[in-house]
Amino acid sequence: MNFRDCSKLTVGVALIGILQTGIAQKRPLSLDEAIVLSLQNNKQLKASAAKAAAAEAAMKSANRRQLPDLSVSGAYLRVSQPALELKLNPDGKSPALPSVNAATYGMANASLPIFSGGAIQRAKEASRYLAEAATLDAEKDKADVIQNTIEAYCNLYKANAALALVRENINQSQERVREFSDKEKNGLLARNDLLKAELQLSNYQLALMDAESSLKIANLTMNIMLGLSESSSLETDSATFTATHTENRSATEFEQLAYQNRKDAAALKARERAAHANVKGARGEYFPSLALTGGYVTAYVPNLITLSNAFNAGIGLKYAISSLWKAESKVAEAKAKAAEIQAHEARTTDNIHIEVYRCFENFRLSHKKLDTYKKAIEQSAENYRITKNKHDNNLVATTDLLDADVANLQSRLNYAYAKADALAAYGKLLQSAGILESKNN
Repeated sequence: MNFRDCSKLTVGVALIGILQTGIAQKRPLSLDEAIVLSLQNNKQLKASAAKAAAAEAAMKSANRRQLPDLSVSGAYLRVSQPALELKLNPDGKSPALPSVNAATYGMANASLPIFSGGAIQRAKEASRYLAEAATLDAEKDKADVIQNTIEAYCNLYKANAALALVRENINQSQERVREFSDKEKNGLLARNDLLKAELQLSNYQLALMDAESSLKIANLTMNIMLGLSESSSLETDSATFTATHTENRSATEFEQLAYQNRKDAAALKARERAAHANVKGARGEYFPSLALTGGYVTAYVPNLITLSNAFNAGIGLKYAISSLWKAESKVAEAKAKAAEIQAHEARTTDNIHIEVYRCFENFRLSHKKLDTYKKAIEQSAENYRITKNKHDNNLVATTDLLDADVANLQSRLNYAYAKADALAAYGKLLQSAGILESKNN
């Protein structure tokens, strides 16, 4: 083996290594894996979890309002020697007073609320419902993330499919240009027909640029959603789009499922209960508060007094007379908030009705389109075959052949897009019914 042969072998091995490296960088990605990664890395879900944790902490804080209040205080004081004259003795002379220059005391007080007009209980109830609403909001956000992932996965599939089909047509178009060029040189084809074929090739090359750009954007979007490196090249699983999703349930059944399972509707229900609890809590300010109280005091004043074992216990009653005119505005504010939430609930009910029916019709339409585009592929392929045969026999113009080629490409693009749209429409239907998350667990 001479030096030139060794060089060729080295270059060949290097090229094979580069190609293998490029292939290894193409990461296969299933839809289930994409959903898992998006749920793990989505920033909105992390924010929702933080809000739910804050609501849970607020609920614990409200629950602890019923626990006893306990305070301990103490002090050491330096005292000046005051000028003090007592008029107690008949002779008018004041007795000698002890020298006092310091004082020390300590005390502990405890209070256990017994009755506060229901304010504490209603605050606990409201905080519990708000914590429930925050948890439901987080679950709704989770379903939104799943659907967004499905749609991004479909967009990535469409971008890959478009790129592959355009590249295939470019190869076919390049072969046609070479064929037409040979015919034109031999005087078997008009120059104008060759220019038409070259123009179509240019248009395909422009379409390839658009397809490559769309794929880069779709790939970047998916990488960011999944928390992957931006340089990762993802490959979708085509088998995901070959499965046909059928549903025997009617739109009315999906609507009933939505009313039972939609997290946004359930969250509004929880907030409505919290609002009613706040109304009752505001009314509680009309009533006095009652509490058990107790305490302990110790004191020491040098040369004067020592106090120890001074315990006290009793019942404390407190009533703010100003609540007669201040509580009314708080009750009105709480009622207005409850009315606002009820109006929002009614609007949400209407939106659910419209959304479910729209998603149901889109799902049905996507399957009808899928069947139509599948037939269109067969029709356009047969039309191209017949037109090409006629063109080879000079029975049709070159324009007819190029039009048939474009129609064939468009039908295949439409079918690829329809498969992705059908999957996205099915996910949207499940999301509108509030059962998307259960389908992906």
